[in-house]
Amino acid sequence: MKASQFFISTQKEAPADAEVVSHQLMTRAGMIKKLGAGIYSYMPMGLRVIQKVEAIVREEMNRAGAVELTMPVIQPAELWQETGRFEKMGPELLRIKDRHDRDFIVQPTSEEVVTDIARQELRSYKQLPKNFYQIQTKFRDERRPRFGLMRGREFIMKDAYSFDRTGEAAQTSYQVMAAAYRRIFDRFGLRYRAVAADSGAIGGDLSEEFQVIAATGEDAIVYCPDSDYAANMEKAEALAPAAPRPAPSNAMIKTPTPGKSTCADVAALLGVPLAVTVKSLVLATDTLNEAGETVKSQVWLLLLRGDHDMNEVKVNKVPGLNVGFRFASVPEIEEHFGCRPGYLGPIGLKKPVKLVVDREVAVMADWICGANEPDFHMTGVNWGRDLPEPDVVADLRNVVEGDASPDGKGLLAIERGIEVGHVFYLGTKYSKAMKATFLGEDGKPAHFEMGCYGIGITRLPAAAIEQNHDERGMIWPDALAPFTVVVCPIGMDRSPEVKAAAEQLHDELIAAGIDVILDDRGERPGAMFADWELIGVPHRVTIGDRGLKAGQVEYQHRRDAAATQVALADVLALLKGKLGA
Repeated sequence: MKASQFFISTQKEAPADAEVVSHQLMTRAGMIKKLGAGIYSYMPMGLRVIQKVEAIVREEMNRAGAVELTMPVIQPAELWQETGRFEKMGPELLRIKDRHDRDFIVQPTSEEVVTDIARQELRSYKQLPKNFYQIQTKFRDERRPRFGLMRGREFIMKDAYSFDRTGEAAQTSYQVMAAAYRRIFDRFGLRYRAVAADSGAIGGDLSEEFQVIAATGEDAIVYCPDSDYAANMEKAEALAPAAPRPAPSNAMIKTPTPGKSTCADVAALLGVPLAVTVKSLVLATDTLNEAGETVKSQVWLLLLRGDHDMNEVKVNKVPGLNVGFRFASVPEIEEHFGCRPGYLGPIGLKKPVKLVVDREVAVMADWICGANEPDFHMTGVNWGRDLPEPDVVADLRNVVEGDASPDGKGLLAIERGIEVGHVFYLGTKYSKAMKATFLGEDGKPAHFEMGCYGIGITRLPAAAIEQNHDERGMIWPDALAPFTVVVCPIGMDRSPEVKAAAEQLHDELIAAGIDVILDDRGERPGAMFADWELIGVPHRVTIGDRGLKAGQVEYQHRRDAAATQVALADVLALLKGKLGA
């Protein structure tokens, strides 16, 4: 490819709304162009990266035995009504009507459609297992689309769906896909972690996220440096302390804490560690009638250590709270505690509440909590003496760095990541809802056991940039770069020798199957180098008249601080060696 035949459109400045590095650099490099909020045109330079992502994904999915198809972007609402997701998905699901006033949706994912295909086409156990996948445009109506391709509304995703006879067979299919994902991400050349995850709204049991490691990542990844344990923050278990609860050593006293309504302020006032305070979180669950109206509400009190944060996913697994909870209203709090928020605790309640205690709090002694009276807290509180032993003890909190690893092999560490892939074992969640069955060996109908596997095709390049960039621009891994090699001739328009050498090298690289672009635009060296450093092409060969007279050219990797002199006759072999490695 010659630059004069391609489309290169770089900018010195990023748009004002570009908040993260990938958005800034992709816009400046002319890879994407904003059309509307969260909607982008993929320009030629960016599209080449996306196509390389797609090619790797497609090769490994085919290798794993998956079969490609394409499902419609616009889907009938009836299928989504069968599973209840037409109503449950909320405003992120873009709903539209056709001229006949029939309801449709713009697909955010395709479980319903692929299950409909399976119930029509896969009639016998002899046709199983089967895995269908697509690489297709999706749309989710994000409330605040931001960060360029990291959180857009329209995006490209690879989604795959496996169908099996039994749960055991489905888990085998899951493991095949999990292994394929590891091959895919290895080939991308990115630092990543596969972490145990909560399945979230999509449902299911087995679940892993594939996270690209980046300091700017939105997700916290928990891992043990001394073992293979890794999980996202929602899934990571906070173990109960191994040591038994100490015996009480202080009397319980109602202590003045004027104007100090937070655990941090109380700890500072009393000169004690934040870890001896206990925070009170008040939740409520509602019982609804057939009309969807609240007929009864139950108030819950959760106790966590003052320096810990509540994990909503874990709380949502507590029996009674797993039906869906909300934070209690101020009138509900005052009705049960006789006090406004900020001074709440489990002692001296006006009305009973359901108490759930975090594992850490259950083994604390001489702790501090609100006194249910403004400007007062109780100090020296102990279980068994001042309060009955807690009925419900559960893991309610986010883990913190230095907690014990759940596998017992060391301490936990935390780093940031960007989720770019997710694999789920779904079971019969969708096949039962849609009455999707096949005839088993016994001649009886059985529901498909399903798995679901997604990769964010257009999110992946943004994540790669967040991991690989410097002050000059992007630094692509070889497998994802829009071009692997750029040949930069100096004064090509003035020197027939430079022009001939550059074009010959360009042609030799193409013949060798190397993805190369020759910058024949006639730009000054500084502007030319700045463009390719911004775009992030990993390998650059510079040909100048002076070096050429000595049979030399310059080679520089995008990460190198300086160029290296190489004999022109050796540069093809050098590049083949580096790309082969």
